[in-house]
Amino acid sequence: MNAVVWVDGALKAADEPIVSAQNHGLTVGDGVFETLAVRKGEAFALTRHLVRLQYSMDRMGMSEIEMALVREGVAAVMDARPGEVQRIRITVVSGPGPMSSVRGKEAPNIIIWGGPSSVPEQCRAVRAPWKRNERSAIAGVKSTSYGENVVMAKYAADRDADEALMSNTFGFLCEGTGSNIFIEKGGEIVTPPLSSGCLAGITRGLALEWGARAGIRVRIAAPSELPMSVLDDVIAGHAFAAVTSSTRNVQHVVSLDGLDVGRGPLLTQLAAVFDEQADAQLDPAPPRQRHLV
Repeated sequence: MNAVVWVDGALKAADEPIVSAQNHGLTVGDGVFETLAVRKGEAFALTRHLVRLQYSMDRMGMSEIEMALVREGVAAVMDARPGEVQRIRITVVSGPGPMSSVRGKEAPNIIIWGGPSSVPEQCRAVRAPWKRNERSAIAGVKSTSYGENVVMAKYAADRDADEALMSNTFGFLCEGTGSNIFIEKGGEIVTPPLSSGCLAGITRGLALEWGARAGIRVRIAAPSELPMSVLDDVIAGHAFAAVTSSTRNVQHVVSLDGLDVGRGPLLTQLAAVFDEQADAQLDPAPPRQRHLV
């Protein structure tokens, strides 16, 4: 299918130029974004994604936008190709600015893309030799400054993998380039805390909430509980891993560093619970703010 594009209040042709050469989102990656899956004809967890979009914009110090307008744009994209759009990408860039790190004063541009989704059915991961900086000014922000993730994704692809897993600067397990990581070990499932520098993934949060409600032993790890070496336990068969994201849902890691690894029974249960609850709650209410930090 042809992609559908909506920009600042109007639908555009997919190949139509939409930003100037001076747009700060283009020149220095000054923007934020959200990616949403389409489930049963709706943009899944839209409210939660908009809450995180606002959080990212606040952290970046960007000018305010009307979230109601973003909702209108998502609806317009969905209505333009009923039943065809499988994935939504919302991007907000700061607008025209100087050729420097200094931001301009014009209003941000809102760009909403709808199109197909191409996601591997299972995760083949490698360990990246680079680290996530949990002390970065944009740690935990869904920023368009994605250059380091591009490098790590290429590193993975060059090794016949589709995700690269990294530690933070202290050597603790953090996240993938576009996913959160869950480890099953010792009869429970744990995931790195946000203090590790990982993104507060929408699927991560829902998996924690829905899994715990279903009686699965799933929780957030203590800050120093998951050294990067826990992935050695996955390779040895003493632990299991899964990644989560808006397009992957809860997805088993079946290969790590080129070696086949098993699927965890609790992670299998968690994946089933997530799918069941996601079908029943297409726009789950956001958690209290304290659950996001």
